[in-house]
Amino acid sequence: MNKLKSLKKKIRRLEARQQKGAKKLAKLKQKLGAAAAKTKSKTAAPAGKPGKTSNVSAGAHKKKQSAAAAKAPSAPKKMKKKLNLTPERREQLAAAMRARWAARRAAAAPNPQGTSFDGGGSPGDAPQPQ
Repeated sequence: MNKLKSLKKKIRRLEARQQKGAKKLAKLKQKLGAAAAKTKSKTAAPAGKPGKTSNVSAGAHKKKQSAAAAKAPSAPKKMKKKLNLTPERREQLAAAMRARWAARRAAAAPNPQGTSFDGGGSPGDAPQPQ
């Protein structure tokens, strides 16, 4: 019973999502057709008139902006669940993270007193950290 209900719910949600996508697709196709007609009419206009080239570039710029807006992610991001921590547990987790970060920095940093390095120079010749 419960499984059947959840499956029906999933199907309903999927169908709603597909319908939204179809509407968006139709709208974008309509915009594309309008833009194509607009550019066609501009190319048919005489090229001798001044100021026409700036309009064409402005139209191209608007197309780029609309294309960038169309590529925006359609699915909303999930909200992060707030952790209900006691102050003691929060401090404990913070200390663990600080230790982890310190270990990572220590591993990534070059070893200034490396025993494996045998440069042959005296200890005073070592470069000073800045």
